[in-house]
Amino acid sequence: MAQIRANSVLPARREAITLQTADGLSLVGELALPADRDPVATLVLLHPLPTHGGMMDSHVYRKAAFRLPALAGVAVLRFNTRGTTSMQGTSEGTFDNAEGERFDVAAAIEYAEFHDLPDIWVVGWSFGTDLTLMYAGDPAVRGAILLSPPLRFSSPAHLEAWAESGKPLTALVPEHDDYLRPDEARERFAAIPQAEVVGVDGAKHLWVGDAEKVLDMVVARVAPGVAVPLPREWDGPMDLADTSAYA
Repeated sequence: MAQIRANSVLPARREAITLQTADGLSLVGELALPADRDPVATLVLLHPLPTHGGMMDSHVYRKAAFRLPALAGVAVLRFNTRGTTSMQGTSEGTFDNAEGERFDVAAAIEYAEFHDLPDIWVVGWSFGTDLTLMYAGDPAVRGAILLSPPLRFSSPAHLEAWAESGKPLTALVPEHDDYLRPDEARERFAAIPQAEVVGVDGAKHLWVGDAEKVLDMVVARVAPGVAVPLPREWDGPMDLADTSAYA
């Protein structure tokens, strides 16, 4: 048994993908599927603000793609929104302050739906939570999980629309978040009766040191048949990713 570390890559069927947006852009992405079985659920990941370093390889999302297909049987679709660069490459276009990004979100959901991926959940982190609330109410989406929601670009009208959709929503809010902390988050999300706001003790906006806790909470909601906490060790083949560019 080997300990699962930050750069441990567990077995999966991984494929570089290109998402095509309705306004003509090509976006860089990756789909990671369980190596030897069909997925039990699907995560579409919307990353933090690219103007502040957010990308598909931001650490929680990188670890989700490295681990969850093997540990939880979950498919992970991550991509760079327009104009965003990571080690995976650069998506066409330019950052558009959560306007043009509506097409990026739609392209990712459509890809998952077209490829018959099951039980699609959207997971947004920081800027990605605003995109989730604004644009992820698609009928194909089962529900959403928000990590560190700042509620910066989304409006009360978007919260109302999510409430009317009836789709489940969980907000994981760090105790020491820079933008929105648990008590205020509970007040703001009261507009969505089905919303669950979970304050995470000791955590900060970037979830440094808390990625495992986040992944456990995500899996508990999208794949309730999977036991959590997820294993912290792996008895089988395991690669190591070069994440030095993000150190």
